[in-house]
Amino acid sequence: MSIVLKNVTYTYMPGTPFEKVALKGINLEISQGEFVGIIGHTGSGKSTLVQHLNGLLKPTAGEVTVEGVSLQGKDAAAKNIRRKVGMVFQYPEHQLFEETVFEDIAFGPRNLGCPEDVVTDRVKRAMEFVKLDFELFSKRSPFHLSGGQMRRVAIAGVIALEPEYLVLDEPSAGLDPRGREEIFSQILQLYQSAGITVILVSHNMEDIARMANRLIVMHQGSVRLDGEPLFIFQNYADVLTECGVAMPQVTRLLTKLKQKGLAVANRAATPEQAAREILQALGRGAAC
Repeated sequence: MSIVLKNVTYTYMPGTPFEKVALKGINLEISQGEFVGIIGHTGSGKSTLVQHLNGLLKPTAGEVTVEGVSLQGKDAAAKNIRRKVGMVFQYPEHQLFEETVFEDIAFGPRNLGCPEDVVTDRVKRAMEFVKLDFELFSKRSPFHLSGGQMRRVAIAGVIALEPEYLVLDEPSAGLDPRGREEIFSQILQLYQSAGITVILVSHNMEDIARMANRLIVMHQGSVRLDGEPLFIFQNYADVLTECGVAMPQVTRLLTKLKQKGLAVANRAATPEQAAREILQALGRGAAC
């Protein structure tokens, strides 16, 4: 089961002086169980791309299918399949609109027709997942919470839908380092525990390196690179620079150390892994 894009092109404001081609003949397949990172310079088309994955945008040309069902359809099958793809926008707190946290998270399951006891159960589990105490927060107004708490409520609202594919467009934007780490820890936990497919748009290569098992690099509306993140970091530094994307700091450090003669493997995705690589290389050097 997968999301498939076939020759997808998208043009904003066609036929006007402001016409802009945002996607150019995209061909992609995102399979169930993948954690896909999408990265690219501002204006590369990454946000436009992910908005096609649940039918928010419809291609100017080409087709998007989820598990074989076209999202361009207007029948019940197309409507039902869109529900399998949950979307968290760049500032998800802007999606909040109900008077209480409970009602906001419950909106999606109720819209699916879930019985009220199921709705309550889903709200409780979603709040537990994003580490918001049900008794403490469920009756509060979401607009009286901190920015990080509002972000968690918005994410809980999507999780309560129990999507099989979770699309996140810069979910940590505007958060401090602690808030970003909490959000990404929860996303990674959901991916590992529920086995859903995650598609993450981020400008932060460090986040992509430590979480994603596949990296898509967008450039000027096209897919420029597609593969395993560490392989891309090791072998396509020039292309990443051309696309306006910086390599992770860990990769840059290990690359420079390797150029200086230290026999590091350059396969680290986190500072902790890099530290082990450096210590092992130093140990090998001392043994010689």
